[in-house]
Amino acid sequence: MPRHPRKARRLVADGRAYLWTLRHSHSVAGGDRSCCETLTLYPQPAGTGGPLRIVFAEGQGRYVPGGAPLGSGDVGYVRGASLNLHEPGAVRALLDAASTRGWQTEGRQAVEIDGWTLLQAAATARAGGSGPSGPEDRLRS
Repeated sequence: MPRHPRKARRLVADGRAYLWTLRHSHSVAGGDRSCCETLTLYPQPAGTGGPLRIVFAEGQGRYVPGGAPLGSGDVGYVRGASLNLHEPGAVRALLDAASTRGWQTEGRQAVEIDGWTLLQAAATARAGGSGPSGPEDRLRS
């Protein structure tokens, strides 16, 4: 039986469990419609930490498609790194990148992070690379 797309998925990282969801949304500003992907991780058990929201808003040189020809959950630079946010490995890489930048599960408040600040590090880790690479280098998840 296929997984329900709205049901939270489980991820275990460094001995800590998380439930995670991915949501696609739209906003209209000045007559232009833009897309946004929000990956939310909830530390488990419930009440042991505030959620982490990693937000990827569409912008110049970035893509956040809502479907064909690219798949749902794909985010990336037009000429650079990309991830598929439906893949647990990509979620883990973003969680690790957020932790490296100082996010801690102990906080009770929700924390929102601009996903574009984490994308390059997460894509590099996901690709198994350790060297620096710029947005112009295409990395696949």
